Amino acid sequence: MQTKLAARTERVSALPSPDPPETHPGILFPLLILLAGSGCAALIYEIVWLQLLQLVIGASAVSLGLLLAAYMGGLCIGSALLARFVPASCHPLRVYALLELGIGILGLAALPGVPLVGRIYLAGAVQGTPGLVLRGIVAAVCLLPPTLLMGGSLPAIARWAGTSRRGVSWMGYFYSANIAGAVLGCLFAGFYLLRIFDMRVATWTAAAINAAIAAGAWLFAQKWKHWPKSNFEPVGNLPLPRGTHRGITLVLVAIGLSGLSALGAEVVWTRLLSLLLGATVYTFSIILAVFLLGLWAGSAAGSSLAKRISHPRLALAACQLSLALAITWTSYTLAHSLPYWPIDPWLSLDPMFNFELDLMRCVWAILPATLLWGTSFPLAMASIASAGGDPARVSGEVYAANTAGSIVGALAFSLWLIPGVGSRDAEKILIGVSIVSAIVAVLSHTAVSRTAASAKESFLKLSWLRSATAAGVAVLLGWGLVSTVSDVPWQMIAYGRRMAPIMRAFDLYDRASPTKVLFRGEGVNSSVLIAERAGQRHFYVSGKAEASTAILDMRLERMMGHVPALLNSRPRSVLVVGFGAGVTAGSFTRYPEVENLVICELEPFIPPASNQYFGTENYGVLHNPRTRMVYDDARHYVFTTRERFDVITTDPIHPWVKGTSVLYSKEYYELVKQRLNPGGVVAQWLPIYDSDPETIKTELATFFAVFPAGTLWSNNLKGDGFDLVLIGGLDPGPIDVDNMQRRLDQPEYNGVSESIGAVGFHSAVDLLATYAGRAVDLRPLLANAQINEDLNMRLQYIAGLGLNSMAYQRTYRDILQYRRFPEGLLVGLSGGRMDALRTLLHAAP
Repeated sequence: MQTKLAARTERVSALPSPDPPETHPGILFPLLILLAGSGCAALIYEIVWLQLLQLVIGASAVSLGLLLAAYMGGLCIGSALLARFVPASCHPLRVYALLELGIGILGLAALPGVPLVGRIYLAGAVQGTPGLVLRGIVAAVCLLPPTLLMGGSLPAIARWAGTSRRGVSWMGYFYSANIAGAVLGCLFAGFYLLRIFDMRVATWTAAAINAAIAAGAWLFAQKWKHWPKSNFEPVGNLPLPRGTHRGITLVLVAIGLSGLSALGAEVVWTRLLSLLLGATVYTFSIILAVFLLGLWAGSAAGSSLAKRISHPRLALAACQLSLALAITWTSYTLAHSLPYWPIDPWLSLDPMFNFELDLMRCVWAILPATLLWGTSFPLAMASIASAGGDPARVSGEVYAANTAGSIVGALAFSLWLIPGVGSRDAEKILIGVSIVSAIVAVLSHTAVSRTAASAKESFLKLSWLRSATAAGVAVLLGWGLVSTVSDVPWQMIAYGRRMAPIMRAFDLYDRASPTKVLFRGEGVNSSVLIAERAGQRHFYVSGKAEASTAILDMRLERMMGHVPALLNSRPRSVLVVGFGAGVTAGSFTRYPEVENLVICELEPFIPPASNQYFGTENYGVLHNPRTRMVYDDARHYVFTTRERFDVITTDPIHPWVKGTSVLYSKEYYELVKQRLNPGGVVAQWLPIYDSDPETIKTELATFFAVFPAGTLWSNNLKGDGFDLVLIGGLDPGPIDVDNMQRRLDQPEYNGVSESIGAVGFHSAVDLLATYAGRAVDLRPLLANAQINEDLNMRLQYIAGLGLNSMAYQRTYRDILQYRRFPEGLLVGLSGGRMDALRTLLHAAP
């Protein structure tokens, strides 16, 4: 009996079943084309659906985590359930065709369906835990149906291949082709479809691809016959040995840990690479494309390897052990190599030139690890495939385990590990996970070897001894690798993509007045650094300077608060979008009328850090009794709140940052307008630097489309400072210069006068002299400007292309060419003040 069990186990591992007729070489290429098309459509859908649903439930880390869990959870469940609910007698290509057709139909339904779900969600939206549960339900309702079908596509078509050595290799090629299509979909959507068109066209394109795949698969099913029983007949009547079942479970654990480390690494490395390359929509597309490219190449290599090796579990263990080395390589590259490459983004204003540099840096850093993750997948399928087994179950179980691990990795690293221990320790954990996965894969091989050799006690002891020795060596290797991991230089967080040229420029300056890092932190959404140099404190967020105590920055931050507050006759309720250094929010604490000051901030650890180092400049706004902090995505808060405000001021990060364009969209401004009280005023920050003329025109045209009586105010001081403040409102009337000055002269307004006086505004005339134009005068300049809308996200695409533009001075001059003294807007009975204002506006640059 023992001899039969041993023979049975050997047959399980060796995959001796004959090749089925379906694996004729001439059939492979058409099937790979179908799988590639499926992957292309899936990536387009993923990008579109996540952007659409972020408009409903927000773009906070928790909301993104819920969306990711729903999307990948559907893939996981679909892959695990198909073999259980779809009989093996069904033609695999017909099943595949029906799945693709269903995906296309549900994809088209998302365009009208998501806004409908948004209206239902708005009716019941609440804060706290019930609100998070509701967000999760929305994500599940919208994403689970199509992703269940997506998850079932690989197991469905895997039944065409069987579980022979060639069949398992084919399943790996199917997976590889699907990933190759995903690479194309990522680049096609990120660099063309969404840049040129919008989410509607992208969805129609993906649905058309689904329809073509479904038609092709159905036609092939008519042409090619399927013999299901030849694949799934059991070998003998003996049950699988106990060790085999245990070995299969360990393989699934190993590939699950591999998925965990892969998505965890993607989260960590995307965060760090986006600091260095600039967090544009194109950067994220390049990083994702390189990641998928490695998975494709690795899975293709692993598929070829799977039909040649006798011990795929040991090969899987070797891959996971090598991953620990590859992760260490990436951590070293990100900390000690890439930041110091002498790359100046201003060397060329051609975006494609800079994209090529970004692509090479991503390949250099992350491709080695992604190759190994890709290789692991087909090796895992080869490790659990048995002669006569159901290939849908084999591929489905491996895919489900890998995806389940990916969900855990993505959520754990983004929501807990990076904000909890930082990127450096997160990379150390990734190395440890790979070591554990390698050990588990070795144990899976030992479990099968133990059953096959249970009659040979000496061999059994030797097998476990070898496993223990291998585990010990792996642990020692992991310990050594972990000790080499370092933090990325603080300059990456401060200067980002301009690190190399700025460090060269500051080299001599810093020797005389070195920069002192006061605070460094990583949250769920961003990395923050506060530093002091030459007596000035600077606040950096993810590679961008957001605030400082320098006079120009303080002047802008105070303008964002005081201009709208003084244009409103009685600002009792105020909403500030974005805390930053807290200077803008603190400006409102100087007004005696303000009773309710709501500050909406995405990153929870920013306000306490800013309060510690900018507390004097922001008047301790965080602890002011009138202040109420709301930690949420601003778009989501404005969408769901039922409060109304007299002043709403939005100070978001730069428009070229991926996802920020929703705070510069026409729909966002319409939401803001709905939240204003009668006579309410809205202010919006608009930077001219790091932008080209097309970007600036789109920003202005979009704002003025909602606020046609809007005005423009400039922070330019003696030819320096290129920030604008957009002002709009409900029922805007004339601005009475005398009335504003009377308010400033009142004793209760001493705090306001002191606040604006500290940045060079000593009267109402000084403040109003920053006027730079209004919508009616700028119409000729904005005649052909595109409007940034939710469905096209136009701004993030054009702003990402114009990021390195040096045309901000020319753009500012072009705007001022249309400035006229605004008769009827600026009024006053005092001839002296009006004459002074006319003189200043005429002389201002």
